[in-house]
Amino acid sequence: MQTAVEQDLISNDSSPVWTSVPLVVDLDGTLTPVDTLVESFIRLVRSNPLLAFFVLGWLLRGRAYMKQRIAQEANLDVSLLPLNEPLVAYIKQQRQLGRTIILATAADRSIAEKMAKRIGVFDSVHASDGQLNLKGRAKLNEIRSRVGHDFVYAGDSKADLPIWLAAKAAILVGAKPQLAQQVRKTVPVENEFEIPRPGVAAWMKALRAHQWLKNLLIFLPLLTSFSFTSSSSVIAAALGFLAFGLAASATYIGNDLWDLDADRSHPRKNRRAFASGAISPIHGVTVAFVLLVTALCIGYWVQPAFLGVLLVYLIATTAYSWTLKRRVLVDVITLALLYTLRVLAGAVAIQVAVTPWLLAFCTFFFLSLALVKRCSELMSAQQGGRSSASGRGYLVSDLTVLWPLGIGSGLCAVVVFGLFVTDAIATRRYANHYLLWSVGVGLIYWIARLWIKTGRGEMHDDPIVFTVKDGVTRQALVAIVCLTVLAHFPFKFP
Repeated sequence: MQTAVEQDLISNDSSPVWTSVPLVVDLDGTLTPVDTLVESFIRLVRSNPLLAFFVLGWLLRGRAYMKQRIAQEANLDVSLLPLNEPLVAYIKQQRQLGRTIILATAADRSIAEKMAKRIGVFDSVHASDGQLNLKGRAKLNEIRSRVGHDFVYAGDSKADLPIWLAAKAAILVGAKPQLAQQVRKTVPVENEFEIPRPGVAAWMKALRAHQWLKNLLIFLPLLTSFSFTSSSSVIAAALGFLAFGLAASATYIGNDLWDLDADRSHPRKNRRAFASGAISPIHGVTVAFVLLVTALCIGYWVQPAFLGVLLVYLIATTAYSWTLKRRVLVDVITLALLYTLRVLAGAVAIQVAVTPWLLAFCTFFFLSLALVKRCSELMSAQQGGRSSASGRGYLVSDLTVLWPLGIGSGLCAVVVFGLFVTDAIATRRYANHYLLWSVGVGLIYWIARLWIKTGRGEMHDDPIVFTVKDGVTRQALVAIVCLTVLAHFPFKFP
């Protein structure tokens, strides 16, 4: 079935001038916005990290050999790669007009052939074969030997310049302005396809700026210890918040790169910056490195002990991204501990002790939130007619177990809070500790509302983000905070 773009092109009465001339199309950055070598390397490291140490040895035997070995070991699934849809529609239209379409790429032949099979319009495929790296002049020589000197070339980068200059016409795909201008001065341009450059909005999504809301948990010890009147404590907590935010953004980038296949199979996550090809993985790795180094420096400046907690968080979240999130129940327990680590980090930053009551409450409460996250994913899978959540170890049938486990964990947190209210610590710290019972009621409402929203399929993937964005839940949270502060100060009701 033809797409709307294809139908629009075919119905256009003005045929291209160069229809009788073979059209040679590049792969990386042109037919697909991604670099298949980088994608294959990521997949290789994910499947067997030890193979990354062999890459240098392969490279010593030639770039083409390295590409071939990486392609063999990675077995890249090209069916998941994003395509430059307007260009694909154009070459399909040209093929219907009888034009010869050729795929010529520096990517390994195994990848090129699978991509050609996916598109289904190429008359022949020319690619690197383990001995010859088909790039630049080598590609030009191959094209001339196969089709002669009369051809039109579709490419995207500076490496394609000698091929464009030798072609009868050029098709520019996302070429930088200076490069495009250089090509236009030399050869006719048959067509141009713009690829939007990632802007601030794309990077904010990639960095998950909205997920920094989770790091507000660092301020919880500031509240429970009533240290917010100390400017040094507030500054330390704020810097701790910044360090965790930068570190978390770095890990989100790493997680996205690690989960490219799963994200591309997901109905919503396939629009993420790296999954869609909007941002290059190489740029992502560079930004993640800078963020991580900055976070570690800030963490050390706050407190060496705080840096230790931050490192534990990074190790745990990396282990979660690499393997733990695919292990049933281990994933939600890890998520609960990651949330609790933020609270512990906040206490270390301002140098206050964390009571066993707070740690026990956080563990049960955050386990409930983690189960909300999993149940919401399974609800989405169920509504989409799938039997399991993509990239997870859970089945939709597991909802019968996860549901009571999540609600029970939330209520356990309330029970822990109730026991704390009757403890001597509460009576010493809160002048009107009996007001804390109303906080317990608010917690029950909060937890119950989260689970009702989950049952209705209205829950955001992350319950912390949902809590901040949902007006009613946000009001409940504000009321809980106000009642907690009110219970601390001595006063008498009239």
